[in-house]
Amino acid sequence: MSGVLIIDDHPIVLQGFRRLVESHGVGQVFTTSCLLEAFRIYRRTFPDILVLDLSIGRRRLAGVGFLRRFRSVDKHTPILIFSMHDDPVIVRKALAAGATGYIHKDAPPAEIDRAFTTVKAGQPFIGPDLAMEVALLSRLHERPDLRDLTRREADVLGLLAEGRSYSAIADELGVSYKTIANICSILKSKLEAETLPDLIYKAVQRFTIPPQARSSPRAGRA
Repeated sequence: MSGVLIIDDHPIVLQGFRRLVESHGVGQVFTTSCLLEAFRIYRRTFPDILVLDLSIGRRRLAGVGFLRRFRSVDKHTPILIFSMHDDPVIVRKALAAGATGYIHKDAPPAEIDRAFTTVKAGQPFIGPDLAMEVALLSRLHERPDLRDLTRREADVLGLLAEGRSYSAIADELGVSYKTIANICSILKSKLEAETLPDLIYKAVQRFTIPPQARSSPRAGRA
């Protein structure tokens, strides 16, 4: 039976997101406002996806520490960050800590729904505006050498940096989903990324072409 664990200390947010995920027919929805209790629920239920706020109680970025600890024991369960923070530095930090996706709490309902379904399927998602800001942030740093990548690998890496899902990248490049998955496996090996979130973070660090320079659809669409 599938399950969702929502970690947030705002009762209205918990109630609203619970209604959203229940509309998808998930098996069980678990909620908590305590990070320690979140670990206990996880070990007891092993949910299919976690939805996590970054600010818990008075700790502004407590969720980032939770992400790191969680990824030390589970590198695969998808985690969607649902946060009021829209600072690209914080977004990048959350991705580096192991988040699979990131969506702002003020995003349109349809976009929040898309973020949930995409991340639940194990694919990356970043809200379009946030993806653009995170990619542009990387322009402040010197671009590392990408000569060890093929043109197709560089294209896939750039689209990952924009927050695209595997299916969206496949549509963009006119290849199969399996081809993109295989290319990402190669990229993980070349860039020494253990997980998909690791690869996305490295993509944002390395690929500096701003999303607005592309004529492709908005980032994050599955």
